[in-house]
Amino acid sequence: MALSQKLRGALALAALALSAAAHADIKVGIDLSTTGPAATIGITSKNAMLMWPKTIAGQNAQYLILDDGSDPGAAVRNIRKFVTEDKVDVIVGPNVTPAALAALDPVSEYQTPMITLIGSASVVEPQEGKRMWAFKMAQTDSAMADVMTRYMSNHNVKTVGFIGFADSYGDSWLNEFSKFAELRHIKIVASERFNRTDTSVTGQVLKLMAAKPDAILIAGAGTPAVLPQRTLVERGFKGPIYQTHGIATPEFIKLGGKDVEGTLFPTQPVVVARTLPADHPAKKAALAFVDAYEAKYGPDTVTQFAGDAAGVYPRLQDAVARALKTAQPGTPAFRVALRQELENAHELVAPNGVVNTSAKDHVGLDQRASVMGVIKNGKFVYLSQ
Repeated sequence: MALSQKLRGALALAALALSAAAHADIKVGIDLSTTGPAATIGITSKNAMLMWPKTIAGQNAQYLILDDGSDPGAAVRNIRKFVTEDKVDVIVGPNVTPAALAALDPVSEYQTPMITLIGSASVVEPQEGKRMWAFKMAQTDSAMADVMTRYMSNHNVKTVGFIGFADSYGDSWLNEFSKFAELRHIKIVASERFNRTDTSVTGQVLKLMAAKPDAILIAGAGTPAVLPQRTLVERGFKGPIYQTHGIATPEFIKLGGKDVEGTLFPTQPVVVARTLPADHPAKKAALAFVDAYEAKYGPDTVTQFAGDAAGVYPRLQDAVARALKTAQPGTPAFRVALRQELENAHELVAPNGVVNTSAKDHVGLDQRASVMGVIKNGKFVYLSQ
């Protein structure tokens, strides 16, 4: 009898343990730059995340959000805290390239999948070693450079002056733009750099203008990208000015004012959702998100970065539902399963595009996630696909 009671007791405890595991919260560690030079990017990403449902695939979710101050060192410290102390199941962020690259060490060491919000593909390519634990929501710089140079070629741009951030964002854009420019017989006649915190770029702009390019590309993100454009306008440059997808924030337009009117830029569907063609595959999802976001935060507040952040949730919902079939949250096995399932998205529609991932592709966005836009009457407007 005693043995039977002990056995029943053991079975009851085991059942309770299994039940507790089955209802364990999914912990999501989120690192964003909500202060510092990249704050205009991080704040809108955070706003979108605050709209996420409280459950993921039927499991309660804990969202732990930390600010890295736009500092890669702080981002690594935040992520180490998430993986060592909080024991999170997945990392979301960082949202600036240097921080995302630095984060590869802790996420691979603790085998925790990370979904970044950066544009550069350098965090996921090549898919080997530490990068196997990294995924990316934003369209790649390569795809954006492709659609941009195609538009340039179609509009008789033969020579370009380049000025970009003096960091990995600028490096990535110069590298990717150079490849597609060569493919389309566009020559880079001058190349300059500037820092996110610079207060003057007059010297660089004068060198660019001396080269007499047909157009100028500014490879910056957020409000720091206004400075070179304003200086070009003030110095009398009359050619078209292109920017990257990193400018798509209301703050850029507000700070730039008339100086950024007419800016040409590649972007993702959310930014120009209201002017997308009716048959664009992401229009329905993009509009639904824009409507919900602007109902909460006000008209003309949505950004590409908010759209990327919004897209993380359906990515998690999709992958977690399958990962739960083999492991439970809070365990190393679940983190491994989640990483594997994040590779298996198929025709998953998100606000910024349609996702199809694989073991070799941890982005999963095709050209349906890349369009050209223009700033017209103080708004981001669809231009072409």
